[in-house]
Amino acid sequence: MKLLDEDEAINPALSVVNLVDVFLVLIAALLISIAQNPINPFLDDDVMVIKNPGQENMEMIIKKGEKIETYKSTDEIGSGEGVKAGVAYRMADGSIIYVPDTSAEAGDTTSLQANPQ
Repeated sequence: MKLLDEDEAINPALSVVNLVDVFLVLIAALLISIAQNPINPFLDDDVMVIKNPGQENMEMIIKKGEKIETYKSTDEIGSGEGVKAGVAYRMADGSIIYVPDTSAEAGDTTSLQANPQ
């Protein structure tokens, strides 16, 4: 019981215990502030995160409300049925101009297939 009888100014171990308590409170406050950060993308209702864009191991994570879906890229080319909507031209400065097609209103359906460049 000699430890209880000692003065706090004489025993430095007692002040170290108090510092540990202060740091624990500080760490808890920092964790709460990180969780409540408005920049945190997972606080929104609808979020889309793209990991490794344009690479072979690209992955899309889509969160809608409480539902989270994950899509991984494959080497397959997409295809489907659709209507020709117009033509896009790439200009010399890199901008793209879209010209709507008037025959799309007539409803001519064509088979569409993605063409990787």
